[in-house]
Amino acid sequence: MKAMVYACLAEGLEEVECLAAVDVMIRSGIEVKLVSMSGERTVTGSHGISIVTDMLWEDSQPDEADCIFLPGGMPGTKHLAEHEGLAKALEKALGEERRVAAICAAPSVLGGLGFLQGKKATCYPGFEDKLIGAQYTKQGVVTDRLITTARGLGYALDLGIELAGLLVGRETAATVKAAIQYDQC
Repeated sequence: MKAMVYACLAEGLEEVECLAAVDVMIRSGIEVKLVSMSGERTVTGSHGISIVTDMLWEDSQPDEADCIFLPGGMPGTKHLAEHEGLAKALEKALGEERRVAAICAAPSVLGGLGFLQGKKATCYPGFEDKLIGAQYTKQGVVTDRLITTARGLGYALDLGIELAGLLVGRETAATVKAAIQYDQC
């Protein structure tokens, strides 16, 4: 069965953090659904780039996702943190031993929900205090059990490669990494 990732796009997301990681996952054979958290199919990022999503959160089935991915950016992260349906889906995913990933400011959403207690995590500088209960690390990408976090835009490809490795295997991730001429991680 093909791995499935839900990328949750909120108004004001960091566009490249989302799309770079998503691109790597798609190249790895992962099915990725871009899910609008705003009630509109088109979501506009923090730099004015509009992205047409595959579906609205209201029409989604997050239980089918092997991983729920939270892109960062502001005010996108704030909107993710305010979304009650997302909070419930994240809790259920972790309870069912499915993966969760977040980049940049978005790990603060996981910290605010108490999901980082006793886990290593990273985030964009200035959000460390929002990783409640976590052991903060300056690593670019860190996976602790079912949760993967990344520091920011500069680590978006690394995040995609890490998630590909976890979801479809390290060999596939390495093949994609070589094909895109990426030798940084």
